[in-house]
Amino acid sequence: MLAVDGGNSKTDVALVREDGTVLATARGPAFLPQSAGVAAAIDVIGRTVRRALGGDGGSPAAPTGPSYRPPAGPPYADHVAAYVAGADLPIEEERLRDELLTRGYGRTATVGNDTFALLRAGASAPWGVAVVCGAGINAVGVAPSGRIARFPALGRISGDWGGGHHLGEEALWHAVRAEDGRGPATALADAVRACFGTATVEEAVIRLHLGEASLDRLHDLVPPLLAAAGDGDAVAGSIVRRLAEEITVLGIVAMRRTDLLGEPCEVVLGGGVLTARDPLLMSLIARAYTEQAPLAKLVIADVPPIVGAALLGLDRLGASPEAAERVRAHFLDGGAPHAGKDAGKETWAAT
Repeated sequence: MLAVDGGNSKTDVALVREDGTVLATARGPAFLPQSAGVAAAIDVIGRTVRRALGGDGGSPAAPTGPSYRPPAGPPYADHVAAYVAGADLPIEEERLRDELLTRGYGRTATVGNDTFALLRAGASAPWGVAVVCGAGINAVGVAPSGRIARFPALGRISGDWGGGHHLGEEALWHAVRAEDGRGPATALADAVRACFGTATVEEAVIRLHLGEASLDRLHDLVPPLLAAAGDGDAVAGSIVRRLAEEITVLGIVAMRRTDLLGEPCEVVLGGGVLTARDPLLMSLIARAYTEQAPLAKLVIADVPPIVGAALLGLDRLGASPEAAERVRAHFLDGGAPHAGKDAGKETWAAT
């Protein structure tokens, strides 16, 4: 089985046997079907798998078991379980799945949004709620009955607020107004000048407007935004409080739509903004869930989302619980395509 976790900043793959043995892993570049196109996004998966198998200049994880012989080309697996950013709508999932099958990467394929992988990776059961805040923001709820609650997650046009890019825009907006007098003073102005290496915020704005600086740099404003809020900056604090409200309302609505609001329910938090475990943001989120969903338990997973994709793939194959535990153990022992950023499972009981 080929598991894929494709995100806005990277693509992780893992080749896994039905017994849960992880044969090879690798990390590739961002998975961006909405901007680069479906074909280019699927190309990323192919190149990353070849890197996992020792091609494209990569160094694969040592294959486990004498019977394993890396395939020279597709099909790479019997089944592909791809849980990726950009699969926000059923039609997008269908287009990505069709392209995977056309390439022959696997004999069968399942494509879903990456929030499903986050949920499966972090929850102790195959159901619950997951809220991700990375480059963007999204959530999903899955009931024990299989009922699903999800959101379009298309940005401002679908009612979203939050995510790294949007937080950077908010920080820049307030910094501009602080510098020119339209808004209150804030440490965010200094953060913008330091981030872009400019003497003024206005100069940074002009560089962005003229294309001399990348809009991707806005993500770099998130850490100083969180730091300023923690230091008591009123403007930064207002943004972080709003973010906590959004992360809470996403989870609460997902629980309500799956009839989990009045039941003990795990809420898995993921994405770079949340896995940074900022003390102020996490305390605001925990307090809000305590007030609105006292039976909820907030969780940051101890394994990366690629584990969730692998577990969902094993579920599809009807693999044993022992296979799932073997996959988890592999990544807990440092077998991930990246160092264990999320290592050390943390929970915040809403009590």
